[in-house]
Amino acid sequence: MKVTLLRITGNPEGLIAESARVCYASEAKTEGANAKLVKNLREWGHMSTFEHACATFMVEGVSRALTHQLVRHRIASYSQQSQRYVNEQGFEYVTPATIEEKTKAKKVFDECVEATRTAYNRLIELGVPREDARFLLPNACATKIVVTMNFRELRHFIKLRSDKGAQWEIKELAHEMLLLLKEKAPNAFEDL
Repeated sequence: MKVTLLRITGNPEGLIAESARVCYASEAKTEGANAKLVKNLREWGHMSTFEHACATFMVEGVSRALTHQLVRHRIASYSQQSQRYVNEQGFEYVTPATIEEKTKAKKVFDECVEATRTAYNRLIELGVPREDARFLLPNACATKIVVTMNFRELRHFIKLRSDKGAQWEIKELAHEMLLLLKEKAPNAFEDL
């Protein structure tokens, strides 16, 4: 898995603080005052101000199983690699650690993926359109997706997907996104 922060609102904590000051008709303050205000807003639960700041991530080398979970977070924008237009004849795939660490299980998994790859390629050779041949492709197929969320939704996503009951792959994604966000907006995310 590779997670890259493509874009983030310029001075996101300044924007959060500025939008909050509109609510209270107060004057602009220093960066230190902004940091304190962002922490207070977070603690007070005044999260509407967090919706003005956004971040966009490129997520690569994750399974389609992960992206099916990810797109359930509806207050976001997504652009995913298409299996309809992209030739998947040599598709890469994600193997869960629980399978990877068991030699016999890994053999079964790899054989199944290879059989699927062979069947997909055969369908293409027979003239079946990629958009129909893709019905064979497994959730393990590696994909790329661009994700944009506002800070309020990012906090929600990270809280839900960092929970002990979350699936390992999306939990790793939430962790990677959080690390990147803490570099750019520490006061908005330090409590997660």
